[in-house]
Amino acid sequence: MATIEAFAGDFENVDRRTLEREFDRVVAAHGAALSRLAASYTNTLSDRDDLLQDIAIALWLALPGFRGECSERTFVFRIAHNRAITHLARTRAQSAGTEEAPEPRDPSPTPEAGLAQEQRAAALRSAIRQLPLIYRQPVTLLLEGLSYGEIAEVLGISENNVGARLTRGRQMLRDFLEKLR
Repeated sequence: MATIEAFAGDFENVDRRTLEREFDRVVAAHGAALSRLAASYTNTLSDRDDLLQDIAIALWLALPGFRGECSERTFVFRIAHNRAITHLARTRAQSAGTEEAPEPRDPSPTPEAGLAQEQRAAALRSAIRQLPLIYRQPVTLLLEGLSYGEIAEVLGISENNVGARLTRGRQMLRDFLEKLR
């Protein structure tokens, strides 16, 4: 199977089937992480799905131009990050600062431990969404397992700046979560 590096450079030599297979492989490899990233930038499932669709389209368009100058993961997250920022700007312009209510949860009963874990995860997602964007970005990428170097490359900042933003972001998260207790 072709790898993303096979697309480095010349798009005209890439046939559509090869591009489709490579796109499917990249989405399968990174889809769950992209979904979590999209969820950190949105408040509702429908907004998350819209953002994921925007990310997929941007990835499809950018994939043939991948030159292999960074890792595939960094390439994918850079595209996702850029789409998420565009989505935030568009959403803010449309809503003029009004916050949407979260979609209702499935009322089916779950075990107590599962519910507690779900509540902690929801509290963390909510706290992450409250972070200013400059702290939310590196925290979200770190939670997806990117290294400081990869985060720096995705955001276009230095590794030292990543560390500083993560330190401040973690402290803000602690403060937000303490208020919930």
